[in-house]
Amino acid sequence: MPSTADLLVLALIGLGAVVYLFKDSIFSKKIDTSASKLAQPTSFDEEGGDDFVSKLKEQKKRIVIFYGSQTGTAEEYAVKIAKEAKARFGTSSLVLDPEEYEFDKLDALPADAVAIFVMATYGEGEPTDNAVKLVEHVAEESPQFTQGDNLESLKYVIFGLGNRTYEHYNKVARDLDSRLQELGATRVGERGEGDDDKSMEEDYLEWKDGMFEALAQECGFEEGGGGEVEDFEVAEIDDFEEDRVYQGELSARALLGTKGIHDAKNPYPAPIIKAKELFSLSGERSCVHMEFDIDGSGISYQHGDHVAVWPNNPEVEVERILAVLGLTEKRFTVIDVESLDPTLAKVPFPVPTTYDAIFRHYLDISAAAGRQAVNSFAKYAPSEAAKTELAKIGSDKAYFGKKVANRSLKLAEVLQIVAGDDLRAEPSKSTPWQIPFDRIISAIPRVGPRFYSISSSPKLYPKAVHVTAVVLRYQAADGGEYIHGLATNFISTLKQKYNQEQVDARIKSPYYNIEGPRGAYIAGGHLRAPIHIRRSTFRLPTSPKIPVIMIGPGTGVAPFRGFVQERVASAQKAIEKNGPEALKDWGKIRLFYGCRKSNEDFLYKEEWEEHKKALGETFEMHTALSREKFKPDGSKLYVQDLVWEQREAIAKDILDNKAYIFVCGEAAGMAKDVEATLVRILSEAKGSAEDGKKELQLLKSRSRLLLDVWS
Repeated sequence: MPSTADLLVLALIGLGAVVYLFKDSIFSKKIDTSASKLAQPTSFDEEGGDDFVSKLKEQKKRIVIFYGSQTGTAEEYAVKIAKEAKARFGTSSLVLDPEEYEFDKLDALPADAVAIFVMATYGEGEPTDNAVKLVEHVAEESPQFTQGDNLESLKYVIFGLGNRTYEHYNKVARDLDSRLQELGATRVGERGEGDDDKSMEEDYLEWKDGMFEALAQECGFEEGGGGEVEDFEVAEIDDFEEDRVYQGELSARALLGTKGIHDAKNPYPAPIIKAKELFSLSGERSCVHMEFDIDGSGISYQHGDHVAVWPNNPEVEVERILAVLGLTEKRFTVIDVESLDPTLAKVPFPVPTTYDAIFRHYLDISAAAGRQAVNSFAKYAPSEAAKTELAKIGSDKAYFGKKVANRSLKLAEVLQIVAGDDLRAEPSKSTPWQIPFDRIISAIPRVGPRFYSISSSPKLYPKAVHVTAVVLRYQAADGGEYIHGLATNFISTLKQKYNQEQVDARIKSPYYNIEGPRGAYIAGGHLRAPIHIRRSTFRLPTSPKIPVIMIGPGTGVAPFRGFVQERVASAQKAIEKNGPEALKDWGKIRLFYGCRKSNEDFLYKEEWEEHKKALGETFEMHTALSREKFKPDGSKLYVQDLVWEQREAIAKDILDNKAYIFVCGEAAGMAKDVEATLVRILSEAKGSAEDGKKELQLLKSRSRLLLDVWS
C-alpha cells in the first residue's frame, strides 16, 4: 500500500501535468508585471545587436532601414517606409538605430537586399547623436569593409530631413549620398529631401511613389504582394497589479522609483520654486520665467545647456479623442499592446497602461493632423458622407490645406468636423468612429519633450535651472479658433497654478491636469514638472580674456543671461582675490538684444543694469527697440543694424583678438540677416566680399561662430 509521502508525490506530479496541458487557458490573461520583468527592456526600450547582416538573413528580410534621429521624426519616417514596403511588396524590413551597430559589413548585404538611410541634419549641419558612428565610418579616407574598401555591391535609398531656413539644409543626407557613391554604391531612385519649414509630410508623399517604383525595378520586388499592415495587437486585460500599470511614467525605472540618473526615460519631477510673467502688459502675448529646483536630484548643468520639459496633453484634447473613439467610458481600462513585428514598429509607450494615460501622456494628440493618417481613416467613417469627405481631404493636397492645414486642426478635430460635430460643443457629444485602436497607435506620434535654452549659470544658481519661454498662442490662418503650443501653454498653466492666477478668458487658454502620474507632480506639497538636461556645445571660451559677441533678440537672449551670469560669478571671484584690477585684461563681452518696446517686453531689464555694475567696462549692451527706435529712413531698427553700427570694434575683436560669436533666436530671418551683416563687416575689413565669406566659414569651422536657432 502506498505511503502518505508516495501519494503526495503522485498528486504533485498529476497537478503538474494538468497545469502543463492547460497552461494556455490558465494563464492566457495573466500579464507578468513583476518588478523583475518591468526592469528589463521592453518594446519601448529595447536592446539591439551589432551584426545587422546576420539578423537580416536570419529573419529572411531584404530591406534594412537605418535612421539618424534626434527628436524621433526620422525614426517615424523610417517606420513609414517600412510599413509601405510591406503593404506594397509583402516584404518586412529591419528598422534599426545605427548607434547599436558596426558598419564594416555594409558591403556584405545579400545581392537582392537594399539599405535605406533616413537621416536628419542636426545643429550646424551635423549628424544626429545616434548617427555619428555611421557617418564617421563612411567618411573615413579608406574605410574598411569585410571585402575591401569599397561598396560596389551596395544598393541604397536615402531620405533626408532638414529645414531650409538653416544654412546646412539636409547636409547629412547629401554628404552621405555623395560619399556612398564615391565608394561605388548604387543609389536606387532619387534622393528624397523633406523640409520641416514647409511640410515634411508633403515632401515625403511626393518622393515616395517614384522611389518605390525604382525599388521594385532595381531589386525585383513585386507590387501587390502585400496588403493592409497591422503593427500592433491590443488586448484589454482585467488581471493586473495596480502599482505595475503605467500611468504616465516613461520606463520601469520611473515606475518603480529605481535609483539612477534622470534622463529621457526617467525625467526628474522638479519642484517649481519661482514663476513669473516677464511681459509688463497683460493680454495675448506672454513670456514665462520659471525656476526648477534640482537640489538633491543628482542633476547638474552648464551654461548654454538645454532643459527638456515634458508636457502632457490638455484636458479638452484628451476628452475629445476619447469621445471620438468611443472610449470615454473605458478610459481607465487597462490594456496590453504587443508589436507584431518589433523590428518594424516598436510599441511607443510602456505597457500595461490605460487609454487615459496613452492620450494624456504618451501620444501627441495635440499635433497637427497629417494627410496620410487622415486618408487611412476614411474607411472607418460613421457615414458615407463622412467617408467621401475624409477621402477627399486625405487625397487632395490643396483641399487638405484649405480644410485642415491652414486651420492647424488636430486629428480628432478633423474627424469631428467631417462627422458633422461642433468643435465648440462638449467633446462627449462627438460622433464615435469605429477605428481599431492599433491604427490609432500607428498614426499618432509620441509626445516628446520640448527643449529650452537654460537661462541661468550654475555658478550663481547651482541648485536651480531657469527657463525663459514665450507662450505660443495665435489665431489660425482662417481667423478661427486660437492655436496653442503644447509645451509653452503647459508651462503657462504651471505658472498660473503656482501663483494662483485667474485665467484670461479672452485667450481661451487650455486647461491642463498637472497632477502627473499618481500625483507625482504635486507630491510633498510642491508643484512640479518633469525635466532632464541635454548637453550643448554652446559655451563661452574658457579664458575671460577672449572677447565675446552675443546676438539674441526676444527669448534668444535666454542663454546669454546665463553667459553673463557666468562672467559675473567669475568676476566676483577674481575681484575678491586680486581687486578691481583683475578685470583689466578681460575681453569685452558685447550683448546685442532686441525687443518691441522698453516698457513692454524688455526681458530682465533691471538685471542687465546690475550685471553692468559687476562687470564694469567689460560688458556692453546694445538694444534695438523695433517699435520705438527707427533708422533714418523710418524703417524698424533690429539687432543686425546695431551690429553694423559697431562694425569697427567687432571686426577688430574677430580678426585681432580671436573673439567668439554666438547667435540665438529665430533662424529664417534674424540669424540669416545677422550672418549677412557679419559677412559685410568682414568683407569691409578684409578688402573683398570673397575674403569676408571665407573668414565667416573659417569662424564656423573653428567653432568661433556658434548658433542656437530654431524655425
